[in-house]
Amino acid sequence: MRTYMATREAGLADRRWFLVDAHDKVLGRLATQIANVLRGKNNPKFTPHEDTGDFVVVINVEGLRLTGSKIDTKLYHRHSGYPGGVRTRTARRELSERPERMLREAVRGMLPKNRLGRRLVTKLKIYRGQEHPHAAQQPVPLS
Repeated sequence: MRTYMATREAGLADRRWFLVDAHDKVLGRLATQIANVLRGKNNPKFTPHEDTGDFVVVINVEGLRLTGSKIDTKLYHRHSGYPGGVRTRTARRELSERPERMLREAVRGMLPKNRLGRRLVTKLKIYRGQEHPHAAQQPVPLS
């Protein structure tokens, strides 16, 4: 018996598009599902070192939820690159101003920390409202 290993061409052949409505969904649980689809773990052809995943379009991202008291205690840090350039925000402020960044960072933390992970996160498309420009790809709802 030989173990099947997908090649780059095999991974590109049958890409699907999924649509996720993030309204009233918990951030971490949604990010886990999205990361699994981006990596391709829902496909029988999953290969850890190849991009065999699908595209994910997320709409209504401003309706995300956080459980417990994380909305006030969780902090998001970013650095400008200059001395003393650390900027810190609470999850409440980040959710009201940039919910797309909040979800993207949660998903990115669940992907591999290498070239593959950086390539996988480009297949994630996030939009605040109902409208998205990917109707031509005919995304199916992610169950």
